[in-house]
Amino acid sequence: MFDESDALVLALARALQTQGLACATAESCTGGLIGAMLTAVPGSSEWYLGGVVSYANSVKTGLLGIRSEDIEREGAVSEPVVRSMALGACAATGAQAAVATSGVAGPGGGSAEKPVGTVWVGWALGGESRARVFHFDGSRDEVRVQAARAALEGLLSWLEER
Repeated sequence: MFDESDALVLALARALQTQGLACATAESCTGGLIGAMLTAVPGSSEWYLGGVVSYANSVKTGLLGIRSEDIEREGAVSEPVVRSMALGACAATGAQAAVATSGVAGPGGGSAEKPVGTVWVGWALGGESRARVFHFDGSRDEVRVQAARAALEGLLSWLEER
């Protein structure tokens, strides 16, 4: 699935180090997979501060500071929630950059509005946030891996824009 030679993670590590930044993660549907991918790289403690696996909404609101009104109005799998998760990860860890995921990995739990494979990814960088919805195909594990890679690719892309 991934190892320390993963080109994406190495490129992200270089970009963070070049810009003197540290990152954090806030994961729901990926369940810590992004943190595992990042920490597979030797020396990751120089640019990865840590993360929160916020599977339950109570953890999203309690540890990451997500407004319960946003979850009630939009659902946990939504733009405002992942944007707030990413910003909350920065606030909780002191990182300048973060990625966040919330989605429906399956095989159950989907709906007509948010079918299995729907994943919102959020990013925070320098106090700003962005988000994008993805629709992945495949098994639960395949959806989780695709979401993790999309989260890392999005952060790397934003860093490269700077």
